Amino acid sequence: MPRPLTVIGFLGSTLDAAKFGPSRWQKWRPSVGICMHEDLRVDRFVLLHGERHGRLAEQVVEDIRTVSPETTVEQRTLGFANPWDFEEVYGKLLDFARAFPFEPEQEDYLVHITTGTHVIQICLFLLTEARFLPGRLLQTQPSRGEGLNPAGEWSAIDLDLSRYDSIATRFAAAAAEGSSFLKSGIETRNAAFNRMVDEIERVALRSRAPLLLMGPTGAGKSHLARRVYELKRLKHQVAGPFVEVNCATLRGEGAMSALFGHRKGAFTGAVSDRPGLLRAADTGMLFLDEIGELGLDEQAMILRAIEDKRFLPVGSDKEVTSDFQLIAGTNRDLGAAVAKGAFRDDLYARLNLWTFTLPGLAQRREDIEPNLDYELDRHAQRDGQRVTFNKEARARYLAFATGPEASWPGNFRDLGASVTRMATLAPSARIDQDTVEQEIARLRRLWAPAATDDGLAALLTPDALDTLDPFERVQLAEVVRVCRACRSLSEAGRLLFSASRTRRTSSNDADRLRKYLQRFGLEWAVLAGP
Repeated sequence: MPRPLTVIGFLGSTLDAAKFGPSRWQKWRPSVGICMHEDLRVDRFVLLHGERHGRLAEQVVEDIRTVSPETTVEQRTLGFANPWDFEEVYGKLLDFARAFPFEPEQEDYLVHITTGTHVIQICLFLLTEARFLPGRLLQTQPSRGEGLNPAGEWSAIDLDLSRYDSIATRFAAAAAEGSSFLKSGIETRNAAFNRMVDEIERVALRSRAPLLLMGPTGAGKSHLARRVYELKRLKHQVAGPFVEVNCATLRGEGAMSALFGHRKGAFTGAVSDRPGLLRAADTGMLFLDEIGELGLDEQAMILRAIEDKRFLPVGSDKEVTSDFQLIAGTNRDLGAAVAKGAFRDDLYARLNLWTFTLPGLAQRREDIEPNLDYELDRHAQRDGQRVTFNKEARARYLAFATGPEASWPGNFRDLGASVTRMATLAPSARIDQDTVEQEIARLRRLWAPAATDDGLAALLTPDALDTLDPFERVQLAEVVRVCRACRSLSEAGRLLFSASRTRRTSSNDADRLRKYLQRFGLEWAVLAGP
């Protein structure tokens, strides 16, 4: 047995009106027409109307009883001083919804949004979407085609969009588009990086709070910040420009002037007013790269500008305003900088709401191959020549690039430069194995100076380092490097014991490596990458 149906609708002072007499049945009147459909049994009609339309309401009630005797009609008078005033209309309809004795477990509800002022229709929609009115929306319209039908046509809309397959599919596609937009269309196979970009996309579109992007130089912070800006601009969330500032280049008095501007005559050489970079970013986005390099005074003014959207230019006694959204980038540990007094704790707390750490290329080795193709595409667009690998050369380069020998200290900048060199030197626009071998040798030479700092000082105390023979230090540094390049203790053990393990009847490379590390007080969890 179907559940009782209640319709809640507002009287249409124009659409529902008609001269009394038989001619009124020759006109489509939405509120009356709802009760004339054979496929829509209305058990109760709650008719809302203003104080001035009581007589029309009585006529509509009488006509509903004529066409649908089984329908109970309840009149509710809502007195609006101005039915076009959004605040007043929404407030009174909300009061009605809160006081109405809804029983959604026992009966169904339809909310008619065809009649009433546009403001009333919008408010009914919002209250239904927010579930203050626990039902579906009801739309009515005159019949299409030939022949008079005073009942018109009706359709119900469920605001649970997950029930509409085509809409759900389009929303899913739109969400994927936003995520892939941030990745610039590059196929990313690293699961952790994919999850992080998906979260950045959601935060970027739902929040104006600052974003803090951490990670090593060359990990793509600047590129990602610009893509976030372009995504927000695409969604009409920013209108102004993208202003990028490398804070490491700002030094001394010039830093204040560059960021906050100055007034003419503020200091020697200030021959005219300067708006400053924060003013330039008004209604847009400001990217403060390497924010950890700013001085404490600049940090204090940046904090004020973030929180109050106001700041003082150099040499001015009058504040200016700038409403920008902020992304900050750094390759420093800002938490450690706060502990040392080099970074303000209040600014760090303000920036640390949404913090994302971009992994280096060495922690995303599965993404080297798709990025290899991306860099070749970039070279073709930049230089107008399509360069490709032959099969053997590509396999050799990827084996080196994804192996533990490749440290990629410059991350994606190193990869981009490497591909550019091979594409430039490739004979007949085809990268062959000789070109790859030359590039591998070049990378080994370029990365050799970085190897002189073995990184053990960050893992062992000075006393522990002093007890190591030079031979032990070199050996331990190599073990640490391999561990950091591998995904698991077992993988690192197989690489480090690749020769001796073939001579053992049974091998547990992970256990052997674990015991070796324990000799120096080291654990795999400390060395493993993200």
